[in-house]
Amino acid sequence: MGDSKIYIYPVAVAHSPQALEGDAICLGGSLAWASQFRVDHIVDGAPVQRIVVSKQGMHAAIDTLPDDLQTVAAEQWQNLQKRHTPQQLGDRVLRFDQPQVMGIVNLTPDSFSDGGQFADNEAAIMAACDMAEAGAAVIDIGGESTRPGAKAVWEGDEIERVQPVIERLAKGGNLISIDTRKAAVMSAALDAGARIINDVSALAYDPESLPLAARSACPVILMHTPSQGDDLHADGNYTNIVHDVFDYLQSRINAAVEAGIDRANIIVDPGIGFGKSLADNLALMNALPLFHALGQPILVGVSRKRMIGALAGEVPADERLAGSLALAQHAIERGAHILRVHDVPETVQMVRVWRGLRDAALTSF
Repeated sequence: MGDSKIYIYPVAVAHSPQALEGDAICLGGSLAWASQFRVDHIVDGAPVQRIVVSKQGMHAAIDTLPDDLQTVAAEQWQNLQKRHTPQQLGDRVLRFDQPQVMGIVNLTPDSFSDGGQFADNEAAIMAACDMAEAGAAVIDIGGESTRPGAKAVWEGDEIERVQPVIERLAKGGNLISIDTRKAAVMSAALDAGARIINDVSALAYDPESLPLAARSACPVILMHTPSQGDDLHADGNYTNIVHDVFDYLQSRINAAVEAGIDRANIIVDPGIGFGKSLADNLALMNALPLFHALGQPILVGVSRKRMIGALAGEVPADERLAGSLALAQHAIERGAHILRVHDVPETVQMVRVWRGLRDAALTSF
């Protein structure tokens, strides 16, 4: 047999296990449950077997698979139900049992949505503090634009942009992630008080980033992008976008673990908008429950993305709040653990109302 793979898709999500008399699983320890699952056996990119089962039928379905795939399927099934341990990061705790909001602060003149808005350090610090006060659990600081066509920034300039802002915010008790793909910037940011590395290249762009992340023992966010060159949006050619992104993230998880990074410190991001068409992005958003089978917390960044403009009459980036909230709610309905957003107060309000609905659903049957 050729290249043979298994993917277990949760295909029916529910708002509480009580509604299904317990015949459901909690996806990744989140506030999302699933009751029906499709087991896809793929050979050389084509489906050769598809079985749709409930929770109670899963073990029997796995037993029908070829012997060499049963272990993989059993691991995915366990991963779908995995509850992720909270991260103690200094004085702050990052939990994964309810959706968390990460606020975006780009210290760049050319970011796609807010380029130049926070180029002044005081403006950036005030904006970050406002986000934290509004309910952001993490502030994501970046010093290089990753929009299509953006030019690479020398690491020294990037450090000069981010380091003083991170120092001020960290001293104020904020939980900071550094959005960079360069090891030198990661190191400087961690020294300044950042606690999380958020790398759009999944620690593949800079050969020093994997060992540095392992030494730091901090959480890392591994994102999918089709290219590891300066243009992160190049080479977006896929056989099956969902399977290709899943397989890539699995390979980067394995590389991180082999480099000495604790699996409990790995968060994954499917990379919505990076080298992907509108159809690709929609397919990934609809397939989000599958990514729990990787066994890691899931971050989703859809805020103000181009796909919203494409679906909503080409509205400009600063007029995409409603679309951003629609996609964000879709993500947490499917168990996303972290939402990376520009509009923190509005997103936090949405999450809190949604959380109220979920809490009520747990006691209403």
